[in-house]
Amino acid sequence: MKKHQIRIVGGAYRRTPISVPEGEHLRPTPDRVRETLFNWLAHFWDGTFTGRRVLDLFAGTGALGFEAASRGVEIAQLVEQAVPALAGLRAVQARLKAPAIRIHTGEACAFLRAQPAPSYDLVMLDPPFGANWLPRLLPLLDRALLPGGLLYLESEAPLDALPPEWTLLRQGRAGQVHYGLTRFAATQKNMNNGRFGPS
Repeated sequence: MKKHQIRIVGGAYRRTPISVPEGEHLRPTPDRVRETLFNWLAHFWDGTFTGRRVLDLFAGTGALGFEAASRGVEIAQLVEQAVPALAGLRAVQARLKAPAIRIHTGEACAFLRAQPAPSYDLVMLDPPFGANWLPRLLPLLDRALLPGGLLYLESEAPLDALPPEWTLLRQGRAGQVHYGLTRFAATQKNMNNGRFGPS
């Protein structure tokens, strides 16, 4: 199977290649978008990633989670259920030997439901498009994300219908992909009444 590569764009593991198998329907976040996201995070986190805990719920190639580990977060928790993607994640983890990286095999909603208490400063959501994931995920995020924490998301739809519990801080577009950084309010009551994504 042919492969192409992306690279970690910043931090301690900068330029580390990550293989992307063709035909596995992986859609890694482009270099330019990742650089933009981590510039945003540096702004809101006063230039330091030390002590931050981040969760990448649809890890895929691991581009977002490995980028976070490269910048120095305390924990970069990657969640993935596809066997080929998991093999790629573990290969990069073994190469980097980064203590921050954790890999969990499983489904995103099940992972959130199993969280004993909120503990993450950032959740990154880049779910498969066309599967209506966001309305299912948003009501569960308070199980993992600390009040006032940040949510990064990518969507095929504009980010103009977020529930009122979220404040859109930054947004951009790369081709057909809309992406943005939002802040999580202290409560998510009635989140199911919020409309987001395709109906």
